[in-house]
Amino acid sequence: MLIHDATLADGRVRDVRIAGETIAEIAPDIEGDGLDADGKLLLPGMIDAHVHFREPGASHKEDWTTGSRSAAAGGVTTVVDQPNTSPPTTTGEAFDEKAALAAPSLVDYGLNGGVTPEWDPDSLLEKPLFALGEVFLADSTGDMGIDLGLFSDAVARAAEADVPVTVHAEDATLFNQGAKDRDDADAWSAFRTPEAEAAAVERACEAASDTGATVHIAHTSTPEGVDIAHDAGLTCEVTPHHLFLSRDDLPELGTFGRMNPPLRSEERREEVFERLADGTVDIVATDHAPHTRAEKDASIWDAPSGVPGVETALPLLLEEARQGTLSYERVRDVTAKNPAEIFGLDSKGTIEEGKDADLVLVDPDAAREIRGEYLHSKCGWTPFEGNLGVFPELTMVRGTVVYRDTAAGRDAAGSLRAREAEFAEAVGKNVRE
Repeated sequence: MLIHDATLADGRVRDVRIAGETIAEIAPDIEGDGLDADGKLLLPGMIDAHVHFREPGASHKEDWTTGSRSAAAGGVTTVVDQPNTSPPTTTGEAFDEKAALAAPSLVDYGLNGGVTPEWDPDSLLEKPLFALGEVFLADSTGDMGIDLGLFSDAVARAAEADVPVTVHAEDATLFNQGAKDRDDADAWSAFRTPEAEAAAVERACEAASDTGATVHIAHTSTPEGVDIAHDAGLTCEVTPHHLFLSRDDLPELGTFGRMNPPLRSEERREEVFERLADGTVDIVATDHAPHTRAEKDASIWDAPSGVPGVETALPLLLEEARQGTLSYERVRDVTAKNPAEIFGLDSKGTIEEGKDADLVLVDPDAAREIRGEYLHSKCGWTPFEGNLGVFPELTMVRGTVVYRDTAAGRDAAGSLRAREAEFAEAVGKNVRE
């Protein structure tokens, strides 16, 4: 494929020639017939280092076909799936089972290994793991939470194996037990305190210092957590829901706004966004964690934690760039360049000759409302309903067009109609192979 007149994130207008799976040439004028980008924005595909595609064990919520379609339609070309499935990815056998289920993926993928008291590090760490994690440090929900002793042992084993560690940092001993007497939508945020995150990030920093392990903090939700990780030389990610939603949105979201870590105050949200803009935050990852509407429609203490986000992350960030609050270069860096560097994906993350042709073409001026009914996740809803996003027209993974927006807009009566799209057959591969 040859793409003519594409605007790169730094503002240069270039032609891009693709040969096989890689970018072969980038120049102002390359002869030949091809796709006319007409000055539209061409970005490297997003690397979403934190998704839960729910297989095995919960394919009624999501599976690799629907999850990867949602990723491709949102401009995500690589995902990293987390280990808290059923069974959890804590043994070599469980890793192989999940890898087989990932075969239908439209996008490239990595698989993280998990840690429980029953984990088998010998068989797990010999697999082509993307990272060890999401390791649930002192987290009290579900079966994946581990104590500090096991956490330290796991980080040390990962350091020996030269495997990065991704940490879910919340200290359950600092949760506000008094909030359990409440049943309002804000009770979950009151329960899982900002102090619990800060304390756990500090412990993760100590473990990294003691072992020399490469430690990455997942879904950092507070400015304090971001600053502690940054000052210690650790990398961290933030999610779109912690960037664009706060406790002020909970009266409308209800239990559909419950996630771990929870939504924070509007003041903290603004401070986290400032750290994204100024370069303190390293990457944006979605923590895409879909549940059905029926599952979320429960009490604040019974509803499962998690929201979908893999299809809307890049569009939300591109809308911020359209509004001028972020630069396109910053969007490129936190979604592609930085995650590639952090996790050693040398062939991805930038538009350069010799790199994988993981590309996303967007019209930067074509913002539209986010509507759950038009998204491709199996769960069919979004916490960003009604927000504006700038969505891809085309997504390419290693030279194959995996998604193309073929129709949009309204019918003859002016009513919104479902967007039409074309998807390729599965092309994804384990990025650690």
